[in-house]
Amino acid sequence: MSSQSTSALARWLWRLTFILVTVALVAFFSKGAHIDPIEATKFNHALPAIMVLLDSEIFMGVITVITLYVVLYLVYLLWQLHEIAVHRAKVSESVHITLVFALSLCGLFIDKTWWVLAIIIAFARWDVLAERMSQIIGHGIRRGRHQGDPS
Repeated sequence: MSSQSTSALARWLWRLTFILVTVALVAFFSKGAHIDPIEATKFNHALPAIMVLLDSEIFMGVITVITLYVVLYLVYLLWQLHEIAVHRAKVSESVHITLVFALSLCGLFIDKTWWVLAIIIAFARWDVLAERMSQIIGHGIRRGRHQGDPS
């Protein structure tokens, strides 16, 4: 089998797994999901039409699974935001990958200042900074030589 057909098969297997897990979670969370209309006795009129939908076990199972997926997706996005410095360092093939990763972990567990420092290190253009620093130092050395010479 070629690599394209293998990757297509793997994608379809992941999709099938996702669908099966979703159906299983809906079935699991649908068991016992029932809204007791005790509070409805306070109303003088009949139950609102939405109560029929909210009383459905399948609907509550679907809403629970959707909420679970949204929370998991938000946690994933927050982790991606936290690891943005490491991803940037890997993409730019920086020599500071280990330092950025260590600072990112320090930012996660100790203080967010370390995470900001990791972002700065990952996104800085070190070649441009080094060239500019060399120009500044060279300009200062030339200026010092000219000021020391009698005119």
